[in-house]
Amino acid sequence: MKKFRIEKDVFEKLPNYCVGIVVAKGIDNEIFNKKVEDFLDNTVNNFATNKKEANIRELVSPYREAFYALEMNPNKYMCSIEALLKRVQKGSKLPHINTIVDLGNAFSVKYELPLGAHDVDKLEWGLEVRFSKENDTFLPLGETETENMPTGELVYASSNTVKTRRWIWRQSNDGKIEETTQNVFFPIDGFKGINDKQVLKLRDELVEFLTSVLCCKDIKIGFVDKANNEFVISE
Repeated sequence: MKKFRIEKDVFEKLPNYCVGIVVAKGIDNEIFNKKVEDFLDNTVNNFATNKKEANIRELVSPYREAFYALEMNPNKYMCSIEALLKRVQKGSKLPHINTIVDLGNAFSVKYELPLGAHDVDKLEWGLEVRFSKENDTFLPLGETETENMPTGELVYASSNTVKTRRWIWRQSNDGKIEETTQNVFFPIDGFKGINDKQVLKLRDELVEFLTSVLCCKDIKIGFVDKANNEFVISE
């Protein structure tokens, strides 16, 4: 059995933290999907046109505040959604990498929310959001040598392998979605009472897209928060 879990001490720092969940199996990620490509391009164009004067820091303020609560400087370690939206706002086209990555980028831009993607088959026993501990390691994206982690940093981790450093800052090479990826765990990070309705709206639209466009038939959804901090990914 593989589970997703947010360790309870995380809620001492981020009491309203929540994660919307989609688990989709059987995605064909080896060929590009025109509908996904068009969705990404149109979403990027719409954001660049309609939000060209927007203050990105204000759009992602809950995540910046969370970084400060975690004693991480969001100006030095810019969270993934802030970096993505700033890039798009400047008029940069997002490259077509593969279907899963393109889909994640499109929904992240559309909803202005961080949407991750983890290969279920690469998870040793499951996935945790927790504070790093001794013996944790991290392999930076594009690198070949692992780094020993400092303790006490909020991370996404599977066993002692850190998938994402500084919560939603930097992805590991181990966590990269590849063409051979078929089974995916999508987490949508948010905050109850702030943007949890948008988290659920994204989750449900992602399910509809996976079903109607990518013909996925094996999909699970969930929602994890302080009151319910675990979710079964697969039996």
